[in-house]
Amino acid sequence: MSGRIIETLADVEEGAAHLSGFCPRMAHAHEQTAPLPLRRRPDGFAQLLNAIVSQQVSVAAADAIWQRMKAARLTGPRKIIWASDDDLRAAGLSRQKVRYARALAEARIDYRSLRSAPTDEVIRHLTQVPGIGVWTAEIYAMFSLGRADVFAPGDLALQEGARLLYDLPERPSERALREMAQAWAPWRSVAARLLWAYYAQMKQREGIR
Repeated sequence: MSGRIIETLADVEEGAAHLSGFCPRMAHAHEQTAPLPLRRRPDGFAQLLNAIVSQQVSVAAADAIWQRMKAARLTGPRKIIWASDDDLRAAGLSRQKVRYARALAEARIDYRSLRSAPTDEVIRHLTQVPGIGVWTAEIYAMFSLGRADVFAPGDLALQEGARLLYDLPERPSERALREMAQAWAPWRSVAARLLWAYYAQMKQREGIR
């Protein structure tokens, strides 16, 4: 079973209220950052291709490449398979990302079935594709599938947000943050939204890098 799905801002607020009810620090973060964003995205091939495009480049560069991909109509699996390497390179993809894009197109993922699959199965299935790591799969489950209870402990902003909110001596490791996040079930996706929002606010206020 896919579990609870976040569809509306009311769902996000329900999760934030739950977290605030048992954790004073989460309550503080919520007071500082409300209202939290919904952050729902479409699911499917284009969303994962966009994630591949965005790897290891700035947001501005990723946006520019994606706009070129869309202008060249290179956002569907068949278009990627039919395109030449030169076509994909001309749109801005590196050689490695050309390989990843083709691997995703050739994987023939049944995106519709992922909507109802357990989150662990979604992550396992997606990470079999070269170029899609655990972080990308977790973010896809969180925002494209709307899963209420998934976290991305490898995210540096979440690690730093947890350090700031819980006054930790250092940024927690991915493993430590994954264990820490178990206390935030069944609303770990909302906990992530809280930590991202809190980190963004503190970074702006204190000039954190």
